[in-house]
Amino acid sequence: MISFFQNNGSELLRLTIDHLSLSAIALLLGVVVAVPLGILLSQFPKIANGVINFISVLQTIPTLALLALMIPFFGIGRLPSIIALFIYSLLPILRNTYLGMQGVGSNLLDAAKGMGMTQMQVIRQVQLPLAVPVIMAGIRLSTVYVISWTTLAAYIGGGGLGEMIFNGLNLFMPELILGGTIPVTILALLADYLMGKLEVWVSPRTTSKKGES
Repeated sequence: MISFFQNNGSELLRLTIDHLSLSAIALLLGVVVAVPLGILLSQFPKIANGVINFISVLQTIPTLALLALMIPFFGIGRLPSIIALFIYSLLPILRNTYLGMQGVGSNLLDAAKGMGMTQMQVIRQVQLPLAVPVIMAGIRLSTVYVISWTTLAAYIGGGGLGEMIFNGLNLFMPELILGGTIPVTILALLADYLMGKLEVWVSPRTTSKKGES
């Protein structure tokens, strides 16, 4: 173990940073696109199923196949990797955003409109705050997925810890395979834990005082 870090420590650090940056960029793009799109689709339920089903079909494409499909259009490297990971990040966030917005009770919506709120005010002040826990659950799930799938970005020269894993497979060196696999697992578990804490922090809180009449 010590000799592994002595020989590969700097490379492991570089690949870990690459892995995190690829994952973060793809996830950020997914949030920026999927959350507003999910909010928009919640106002047009007739077309929502079609859009969500289309994105679901994209996610059924095997990861390696999708990465390979990127090559004729974007070449190899970070860009096609980020685009492929971005596509995979969309569905959990989009679906949860739509379901969270749709899950707000009609009584609350009617009460808000009865108070004179406009449609945008209802979305911003009623639906969105109540949908935050469901949206965050989708982002949390997508975060774990993206960190895991980023391992395959090395297949098209995107970098990341998958590079060490593929090198280990090509050279028949189990220590390199484990050296790439274990950090990915730790990153995914750590991200899930941190996103869980963030999910609790941003969720609306309700308090009740006992003993009040």
